This record gives sequence, C-alpha cells and structure tokens, in this order.
Amino acid sequence: QVQLVESGGGSVQSGGSLRISCVASTHTYSKYYMGWFRQAPGKEREGIAGIDIDGTPTYIESVNGRFTISRDNAKNTLYLQMNSLKPEDTATYICAATGIRLKDEAFNVLWYNYWGQGTQVTVSP
Repeated sequence: QVQLVESGGGSVQSGGSLRISCVASTHTYSKYYMGWFRQAPGKEREGIAGIDIDGTPTYIESVNGRFTISRDNAKNTLYLQMNSLKPEDTATYICAATGIRLKDEAFNVLWYNYWGQGTQVTVSP
C-alpha cells in the first residue's frame, strides 16, 4: 500500500507561479510511474503530467511549456512546478502512482493504483 500526500497549493494571481509536492510512503518509490491530475468543480479528473522511473516526462498540450514535473527518489517526492498560471488552471491537484511504465496511457486514471487527497490551487484573474 502506498500513501500519497500533496502539499504546496494556494492562491495566486494570473501569471504567477506555484510548486506543489507529493510525498510517497514507500521504500520502492523509484519503481513507480507517477502522475499529476487535476479536477475542477463539476468536471472530470484530468491527467496533466506524468513521469517515468527514468525521469522521462510527458505533458498534455495545455500545460506543456508552463508546467514541469520532476521527482526526487531520495526524498520519495514528486513535484510540479507551475508557471504562467491561468484562471483555467484552478482545480484540486492530485498525485497518483502506478507500477506500470505508462506511455500513451499516462493520462488515463484507470491505470493508476494509488491516489492522494489533493491540494487546492486557485488562480485569480
């Protein structure tokens, strides 16, 4: 069983930056493919970034070039650096883990076994 705990969310003005984190409670963190998802009120959960065990990242188009996913295996921690934030980025941000090295399915919620509770990010105009 893997527990994931996010932190670092908050409120920021449009154009601002935030870095959110996700700490995993497992000694085998380096073996998990990790993903960041977000969910806005009334909307489906959306995968936005994933990172492989070798550090290879992948992003959806709407965040590519603005967000950076990274991982520190020594600290069992996943990060998401978010720059040039927009009001439409407002959502609860949730990290997830899977033992499968995802490629095309990196943004599919069905492939992930473990989920955090999320951290709220609010971007004002």
